[in-house]
Amino acid sequence: MPKLKIFFSDFFDVKPQELKDYGAFNISLINDLPLFIDPFLLFNSESEKYKELHEKIIKYVGFLRDMSQGDALNKGLIKSWFLFPEVRQNWFGYSRMGNGGSGLGIDFATSLNKSFFTILSNFGREEITKGSHLEKLTLIKEGVGKDSISDFTTNLIKSFLLEYTESFAKDNIDDKYLHKHMVQKVDFNYSTRTWIHKEYMLPTYNGDYVLLTPRDILTKDEPWISRNEMVGDFRGICDSIPNDQLRGQFTEFFNRCLPDDATKKDFETAADLAIKQYPSFIDYYIRRKEMDSAQAHIQSNVKVTETEKAFIQSIQRFVDLIFESNAEFFYPKEDTFEESYKRVTYLKQVIENNNGYKIFYINGTPLKREADLQLMFRLTWFASLSDVNSEVDNGRGPVDYKISRGNSDKTLIEFKLASNSKLKQNLAKQVKIYEAANQTDKSIKVILYFTDTELSKMIKVLKDLKLKEGKALVMIDARPNKTSASNVKI
Repeated sequence: MPKLKIFFSDFFDVKPQELKDYGAFNISLINDLPLFIDPFLLFNSESEKYKELHEKIIKYVGFLRDMSQGDALNKGLIKSWFLFPEVRQNWFGYSRMGNGGSGLGIDFATSLNKSFFTILSNFGREEITKGSHLEKLTLIKEGVGKDSISDFTTNLIKSFLLEYTESFAKDNIDDKYLHKHMVQKVDFNYSTRTWIHKEYMLPTYNGDYVLLTPRDILTKDEPWISRNEMVGDFRGICDSIPNDQLRGQFTEFFNRCLPDDATKKDFETAADLAIKQYPSFIDYYIRRKEMDSAQAHIQSNVKVTETEKAFIQSIQRFVDLIFESNAEFFYPKEDTFEESYKRVTYLKQVIENNNGYKIFYINGTPLKREADLQLMFRLTWFASLSDVNSEVDNGRGPVDYKISRGNSDKTLIEFKLASNSKLKQNLAKQVKIYEAANQTDKSIKVILYFTDTELSKMIKVLKDLKLKEGKALVMIDARPNKTSASNVKI
């Protein structure tokens, strides 16, 4: 039986410890993992190499600022200088399927170009902050998020990532896995104002090269400089501003924007209006983050370690349990419904009877996001004859997964947490709508619960809808101490 392959170490026959010793993250080549590069970790690093990388980013953004000050740039130059593809070869991001992404398109280019006349007008010449930070772009406009900044950063340090990967590959990976690749937009020539392409010997999977990334420049959820934090802690940041006149102006404008009996949303709206009225507030926020910079590395390390536990170590344990007890599990002969049901029920068995529930707990706290549950399930779909597609939208909203073998054999899988406030509504209507849109009557609903309270809520919902557990509805008990739901009468 061939070795089952999920992670970089599996595909290229290297030991996970070798990657760890090198400082690289052991990525999955089944699906993107929800991590991204945080440029602040480069800025605040003790590594001179990382500091040089951050300076390289700032230099290029400064070039864009200067080019934006004169006559309007033509479309060709905007395309050449501002637009970048997603670097999908590092297998990071928020793709629900594989490692595809949209990259940095015209919306990002337009936002960046306009920002040089507003929020980034003093870029490279800041007086309040210790340094320049590309993340400022995310602080004024909700549409430019962490994924855009990470993509931009990754593109601008791509030569480092290519050299970093090539060096490891030549020393640790068999030549049969390596191929030469001509990579576009590696370095920028400021004399000719053009991008340089270079050739590298790199590990190759499905005809494309694969990039390794140092784990100490990665984070999850939010970057250290975050719009959500800045808006949410507006008053706390105001209180920390040393200039009492500015502090008073910020606070007075903020208070005038608040209605009576203000809600949380009202507070966020008022903060947003105040920040747009007084953009210097952003620099005071960044300065505060710079002063507390030691925590940036501590928090990012915790987040990356949790990701490794959830999506690498736990998945590997889960696969090993399946493989040891039923290797034929990965080579089904049934239709997609039976194959899907077998995978779901085996997931249920491992979670409920083989301590598999632990894969959903990080430091004793259960995962409470459906996206994490869906990604963990996706990572177990390998060595299958079926196509596995995520977030398939045929006009009536996206379904979590569609498992198919041609047009005549399709099964839909929808995951829900019992804690979901719309559980009853979704069970009553959602999947039937998806079935009609996808022209199939085969679907499986999977519900995961973590507490007795969630179980009680779910039992009531099922009674109200006159539903029972079966092949079309599977309940998974992820409580640490549990009585199986199969023994509970509904």
